[in-house]
Amino acid sequence: MMNGNGMGGFFGGMGITWILIIGILIIIAAIFFNKQSNNSGEKNNQNRSLETLKERLAKGEITEEEYDRLKQKLDEK
Repeated sequence: MMNGNGMGGFFGGMGITWILIIGILIIIAAIFFNKQSNNSGEKNNQNRSLETLKERLAKGEITEEEYDRLKQKLDEK
């Protein structure tokens, strides 16, 4: 006789396990992609800063020595 605890109970327990596994994988993926987007944002900021520095040199707002000093500081970051 079946009293309701047969295969339904087994699959019900496995369903919760799979939901937890999928949830953990989603959290890991979100953390991974968040770190990648932060890294690319830092690179974009540094590239923009270097472009601004080059523009200032081209306009004559800073000397070559100032350019080299500031570029070195940007490279340290």
